[in-house]
Amino acid sequence: MSMHDERAQAYEIHRDVRNNPVVREVDTGWHRELWKWLGVAVLVGGAVLFTMRQRFEIIQLGYDFNTLQNERAREAETGRHLRAELEALQSPQRIERLATQQLEMVTPGPGQTLVIETVPPAPTPAPSVVAVR
Repeated sequence: MSMHDERAQAYEIHRDVRNNPVVREVDTGWHRELWKWLGVAVLVGGAVLFTMRQRFEIIQLGYDFNTLQNERAREAETGRHLRAELEALQSPQRIERLATQQLEMVTPGPGQTLVIETVPPAPTPAPSVVAVR
């Protein structure tokens, strides 16, 4: 190494470097492009979120529909069971058995019954005529 090289190297090492702030010019074209692409990304993201929300809503409604169908089937079965029980409770044989055993009623004999005939209602009278002056 020569003396000249050593001094150049020493200068490079000991050189006073000023860290002055670098003033950069604002690139308006780049900012405009950035905002344009950001807007496109927001629109596409919004469309994707809207579509996915609708799809999840459809799936949830399908689950709700199946749940309601199962509940309707259970309620229909309960209704059939209750109608059968009502018919059994209203049967004339059951009512007669309860009347004779629990209420100690007796079946009337042939001379103890009284048949009441139903009277048909009287016909409605003709509408009245009002004199006109």
